[in-house]
Order: sequence, then C-alpha cells, then structure tokens
Amino acid sequence: MLEIRQDNLPARLPYRPRDCNKSDFGAVGVVGGVPGMVGAALLAARGALACGAGRVYVGLMDDRVAVDPQAPELMIGTPERALDLPPPGCLVVGPGLGQSGAARDWLERALATPFPLLLDADALNLLARDGALISMLATRPAPTLITPHPGEAARLLAISTDQVQANRLSALTALSQRYFASVVLKGHASLVLGADGIPWRNTTGNAGMAAPGMGDVLCGIIAALAAQGIGLDHAAVVGVWLHGAAADWAVSKGSGPVGLAASEVVHAAREILNASVT
Repeated sequence: MLEIRQDNLPARLPYRPRDCNKSDFGAVGVVGGVPGMVGAALLAARGALACGAGRVYVGLMDDRVAVDPQAPELMIGTPERALDLPPPGCLVVGPGLGQSGAARDWLERALATPFPLLLDADALNLLARDGALISMLATRPAPTLITPHPGEAARLLAISTDQVQANRLSALTALSQRYFASVVLKGHASLVLGADGIPWRNTTGNAGMAAPGMGDVLCGIIAALAAQGIGLDHAAVVGVWLHGAAADWAVSKGSGPVGLAASEVVHAAREILNASVT
C-alpha cells in the first residue's frame, strides 16, 4: 500500500498560461439538493469552483433556489442542465440527492453519460439496492468513482459497519469489484483504489473533519481536478490528500478542530492547491 504524501502525489495540475480562458479548465456538473439538503450540492459545487474548474453547473432538485449568494459564479439550474456538460467535464451525483423515484431517474441518466462520474451519498444508497443500476456501471463508457463513508460502504456490501472498519482494505477491494468502479473509502486515513489495483492510504486530515458537508466538499475537489485533465483515479488520490491538508491548514490557523466547518475547508483547499499541487 502506498502512502499519500505531498512528495509522492501521482499528478499535479498543469501550469496556467497567461492567455488561458475558463473553457481550458473543464466543467463540473453537480446533481442533487432536494429541499432541505440544497447545502450539500452547493458545498460540492463551491469545492469545485475553489479548486479551479472553469465552469460549475448545479442541477438542484429544489427549484426554489436560483442563486448561491456565497458563490454567485455557480450556474444553478435543473439536473438536466448539469448533466449536459461542455467537454471536458466531470459529473458529481449524490450530494443531497434523496432516494425518490426522480432521484433514481437522474442517477440512471448520469450513468449513461460519457463523462467521468463521481457517486456519493444517496447515489450510493440507491445503488446498494438496485441491480439494474449496478449493471449499468459495468458497461459505462467512462470511469466511475464511488466515495462511501463506512456506513455507506456497509450498505453497498450488505455487511455491518463494524465489519467494514475491521478490514478496510478488504472492503475497499470488494467495493471496487462489486461496483466496477474506483473507490475512496472515507474515514481516518482514507483509502483509495483505482483501476490499476494499487491501494493508497492518506496521511492528512484531523478529527475536525467529523462534521457535516466534508464529504460534499471532497466530491467537488476531486471533480475539479478531473475536469482540469487529471485522470479520475489520480484526481481521487490528489483530492483526498488536498482535502485533508486543507483541514489541517484551517486548524493550524485556529479554525478547529472543534467546530471546523466544511465551508472553511473550501477556502483552505484553494490555498493549499495553489501552494502545493500546481
């Protein structure tokens, strides 16, 4: 198993020339945000924006929200618009998605797209009980990454959370094999497994990350890196490191660990990214 450290990250963002424009840095689409959980989708989108995606589309399932006052640069619309990305792009489906019939329909449509796809939260809960969706994963034309926490991993594998935690490496491998996808198994020392079969163990992060919205921000970070040309597997490794390093930086500045907020990690990730991964 390889350790994820700043000195052995498998990829870095390319240098940005002075004559670049936003279309050079890809697009991210985020689908989710039912009433009561809009914040999850917005946190993922803010993470993508802060980490350099050229355009970020948010397909909310709550049509009452038209703008994010904290990030008016986000393009908020329907899930259909978020799935119709200009290439190159990366999709995130799951933050605040819910488990309704409509949520399943949007997940099915996302699985049929040609874009790299990151599945989290309720997208994973829907997958866990739907063989037809799992079959679609097996034939996707583009890479897929799933990012479960231990409880979601347990549902995906039909075992207990304690069993996942007792042998995280075994669970990581089983998830990849069962769902035809690369995997980030979140938690202390998050594990990453890509298509090459080599597991990685993260070395960054702290107890302050046991807080709402942290996983949503991680989704946006990984998607932004993938949209900018880092392959999805490498984006997962770099993104997990960056997410934890951002939380460490925030704590070093006095923002935790108690009370550390996911929105603070968004801004810290931009600082670390520009200092370390470009």
